[in-house]
Amino acid sequence: MTSRTPSRPVGTVTRGTTNPNRLRRMDRWIAATHGRDLRRAADPVAVDLGYGAAPWTAVELLERLRSVAPRARVVGVEIEPARVAAARPYEREGLVFRHGGFEIPVPRRPHLVRAANVLRQYDEGDVAAVWRRLCARLAPAEAATGFRGGLLVEGTCDEIGRRHVWVALGPEGPRTVTFATRLGSLQRPSDLAERLPKALIHRNVPGEPVHAFLRDFDRAWAAAAPYASYGARQRWMRSVRDLAADWPVTDGPARWRQGEVTVRWAALSPRN
Repeated sequence: MTSRTPSRPVGTVTRGTTNPNRLRRMDRWIAATHGRDLRRAADPVAVDLGYGAAPWTAVELLERLRSVAPRARVVGVEIEPARVAAARPYEREGLVFRHGGFEIPVPRRPHLVRAANVLRQYDEGDVAAVWRRLCARLAPAEAATGFRGGLLVEGTCDEIGRRHVWVALGPEGPRTVTFATRLGSLQRPSDLAERLPKALIHRNVPGEPVHAFLRDFDRAWAAAAPYASYGARQRWMRSVRDLAADWPVTDGPARWRQGEVTVRWAALSPRN
C-alpha cells in the first residue's frame, strides 16, 4: 500500500498511553457487528487512528479482524513521527504504519476507522467537525459486493479496558452508542459515565438525555438486585431487558451477555 503522507497532519499529539488488550471490547464488537460488511468488501482496509506510543492495538486489530474477514488490512496512523518509526519493525503482511492525522493518509477510503481515546483531550466543540472529516473519508457502499459502507468507531476506555463507551458512525453521521464493561468490576451502570466519549461526557447533567439514561439504568440495576445471586451477567441482562422498555436498545441477549448494551444515538444526543 502506498502512502500519501501530508506535510502537516491534521490534529494534535496525544499522550500516547496504550496497553496490550486495552481495546478488546471495542474490537469484539466491531468484529461481531461489522465483520460481515468487511467480508463483503473487495479490499477491506481498516485504520487504527492514533494508536499511541506502542503499536499493540493495531497488531491486535489485524488479528481480530482477520478472524472474521481474512482479507482485512490494517493501517496504523499516528501524528507523532517517532511513534511511527518505533512501530515500523512490527509491520507485516496486512499491517503498515503511516504518519498522519484526521486526514487519514491512505490512498483509498477505509472501510473502518477506529479512533479510541483520541478525542479525549479535545474540546467538546471540536468533536462534530472531526466526526464530519472522518466520516467523509469512509468507503461508500459497494453494490457489486453488498458492502453497506464504512464505519467510524470513536470512544474512550480506561487504561486496562474494563470500561468502554463508544459512538458508531456511518458516512451519514452518528448511529449508536455502546456501553461495554467487565461486569465483575461494576458497582452500578453509571460507573461508565467517567468513560463517556467527549461528545457526551460533559452532558451527564440533569436535563440531558445521557444523564436520564444512566439514571434509568441504575434504577433498572437496583431493581434487578435479586438476579445478583445468579451472577453479575444475569443481573446485567435483566437490567438491560427492563431498560429496553423505555430506551431504543438496538442489540440483543447475545451482546448483553458480553457486558454490552447499544442504544440509538438520537436518544442520547446532546440537547442544544
